[in-house]
Amino acid sequence: MMRSKGASKELEAEFGVGNKEGTLILTNKRLIFVCTNDEGEDLPIGFFGTHMLLYSEVEDLGSIPNQSPNVFIPLQSLSTKGHKGGLGRPSLEVSWEDQGGRHELVFTETLTGKRKSNLNDWASVIDGIKSGTRKLIVLPEAPSTETLEGKVMHVMADMQEKGLMEIEELAESEYNIESDPDQVQVACDRLASQHLLIRIPDPSGDIFYRRASPLGEGDLSS
Repeated sequence: MMRSKGASKELEAEFGVGNKEGTLILTNKRLIFVCTNDEGEDLPIGFFGTHMLLYSEVEDLGSIPNQSPNVFIPLQSLSTKGHKGGLGRPSLEVSWEDQGGRHELVFTETLTGKRKSNLNDWASVIDGIKSGTRKLIVLPEAPSTETLEGKVMHVMADMQEKGLMEIEELAESEYNIESDPDQVQVACDRLASQHLLIRIPDPSGDIFYRRASPLGEGDLSS
């Protein structure tokens, strides 16, 4: 979720009044907040309530319109401060200057559940990328979606851990195909051998997979 921090009327007009929900993306050159082409997912709250989580599915960064309400911030002009949240949710406070003056925004984490890293951890990673102390990994090119491996990579684009059954169901739904569970596992293991997926054994005996990140062990997505 994005909100303005002490924003002027001009800034509110530029980025939109009130809170915006979407997807925050970190590249080696910029921080991007995408809140167009929203998808929705109901998250349970308590015993009876739900919250509609809005996010944007982004496979091709070149397809993101560089205009309001999306936000593109060059890393070299960006200052960050992470907040663990305490009783609230983790957040990332950012500020930068451009030809339009000084801007300040706060991004608040809306995903729930156990996570290795939270939004406040992005601050140190951004500082590391800016200074050159955080080295990024060059990953192999993903296979074509004409192949089962390519379809698996596409449904893993959210960078979250998924079991084989979930991967199979997502691929079948997305591409209107029928697949065999053994073939899906072979595809996942082949992608893991190419360092495109990370294979995560579970104490229960199940196997989970996550798409590999250029940040390596510093992956912020889960």
